[in-house]
Amino acid sequence: MGAHKRPSKLSRARAASALTLAAVSATVLVPAGAQDAEAVTVSGTALQIAASKAGSPYQWGATGPYRFDCSGLTLYSFKRAGKQLPRTAQGQYNRTLHIPSSSRERGDLVFFHRGGGVYHVGIYAGDNRIWHAPKTGSVVRLERIWTKSVWYGRVSD
Repeated sequence: MGAHKRPSKLSRARAASALTLAAVSATVLVPAGAQDAEAVTVSGTALQIAASKAGSPYQWGATGPYRFDCSGLTLYSFKRAGKQLPRTAQGQYNRTLHIPSSSRERGDLVFFHRGGGVYHVGIYAGDNRIWHAPKTGSVVRLERIWTKSVWYGRVSD
């Protein structure tokens, strides 16, 4: 076989680069979480949106996109995922399907209550943790659920 019929090192390198690029592009287009059914649900999408706001400052009454209060973060996240929620934590609780803690899933809402009233809300992230906007002077963050005085609600897809 003559030299003109054999692939050059340069053309083999280009072919390898093209294959590598194709493999990497496929990985980038389908994020790791998207392989789960969760990522294509409204709640899974809302969870990812809330997580993307990590570090955003808390501001009472703020609904994003750069500052949030607790219900403003959940409202914003679900709105971007295609669902409308009421403005307040209590209103959001009233609008969700109430579920027991044994049935909670990532992307469900976690409502903190005192007596019969809801005073705080976050998005369940798994492993007894939530994404939330805690209080004045803090930022959106992932935090362990600190009390047993919580109810769970699911936003329908």
